[in-house]
Formats: sequence, C-alpha cells, structure tokens
Amino acid sequence: QVQLVESGGGLVQPGGSLRLSCAASGFTFSNYVMSWYRQAPGKEHELVARIDTDTSTDYADGVKGRFIISRDNAKNTVNLQMNSLKPEDTAVYYCNAYMRSFITERDYWGQGTQVTVST
Repeated sequence: QVQLVESGGGLVQPGGSLRLSCAASGFTFSNYVMSWYRQAPGKEHELVARIDTDTSTDYADGVKGRFIISRDNAKNTVNLQMNSLKPEDTAVYYCNAYMRSFITERDYWGQGTQVTVST
C-alpha cells in the first residue's frame, strides 16, 4: 500500500521558516523523483521544488534562494526547508512521487499540508 504522509505545515509570520516532511512507504523510494507542489485558493496547482534520483534539484522561480528540497533514501523521506516565507507562499503543499520506465509509469500524491503565512 503506497503512502505519502506530509507533516510540518502550520501558521507562520512573514519572514519565518517552516520545514515540511513527507514520509513515503509502499514503493522503492530511491527510484522515484520526489517533488513538492502547492495550490493556493483560486490558483493553479504549481511545482515548487523537485529532487531527482541523482539528487539534482529544480525550483520554481519564486522560491529559489529561499526553499531547499532534500531527500533521505535510507529513511524514505523528502523534506522542504522553507525560509523567508511570504504571504504568497500560503497554500496547501503536496508531496509527489513519480517514476517512469520503459514499461510503466507511477504517480503518487500525499493528502497535503496547509501552510499559512500571515501576521
């Protein structure tokens, strides 16, 4: 049974920090590209950060220099360190696991965790 369980969301003031974690189970974690997406009310689902199986990373322009994605294949976890948070970072953040091979494709999602940046 595949599970992606996010944690670490909450309410934080502008300029503050939060660390999101995603615990994965039920699949071979090291074979998957892991990503964080977010969706704010009235806005489209957007990619925030991605970390590939070789640990190369990619970030949305709006979070570069503020957010850091990392993975621990021994613990089957992916983290998102969010610094210098802004009100526009307010959204539900989702963990995603994706893998494609010659014969199959898999795409898994967590249930999401709310991040609210406000005074």
